[in-house]
Amino acid sequence: MQEFMSGRVVVTTGDITREAVDAIVNAANSSLLGGGGVDGAIHRIGGPEILEACQQIRKERYTEGLPTGEAVITTAGRLPAKHVIHTVGPVWFGGTHGEEHLLGNCYWNSLTLAGEFGLHTVAFPAISTGAYRFPRDKAAAIASMTVKDFLEHRALPEQVRFVLFGEDEARVFIENSRF
Repeated sequence: MQEFMSGRVVVTTGDITREAVDAIVNAANSSLLGGGGVDGAIHRIGGPEILEACQQIRKERYTEGLPTGEAVITTAGRLPAKHVIHTVGPVWFGGTHGEEHLLGNCYWNSLTLAGEFGLHTVAFPAISTGAYRFPRDKAAAIASMTVKDFLEHRALPEQVRFVLFGEDEARVFIENSRF
């Protein structure tokens, strides 16, 4: 585990579905109906309450699916977290389709929701670095710069945790972060 910004940012390894925080962030797909990776684990472990909340959001607000870079909040069901913030990361197309800006929006919009809901602790995975193929070094720089910029001007959330899947992912994140 490594801390930055006087402990307001923590980088650690582990299973994000086990984080007892105010909210975990789900690297969702636009359907909000579950999928693979982190998204599938959150839906599977959190239970049907998360899916029901996502279906309601699709019915009432995002009938065509959640746009890339946007974020919504739901219950966390049976997870130890209180809420799940769902955000859709960009698929990497070589950096020619605004992917970097969209990834920054994922973090910024998730943190904005956390602040609006008065959440003190938020845990993020490495958004878009799995099946969406965003280069981990670039993603780390964008995530860290966005979180740093956000936290420098706001009291909430008090702490942001980056919960990364393994030691290699954590090393790449730390080496490329801009805290």
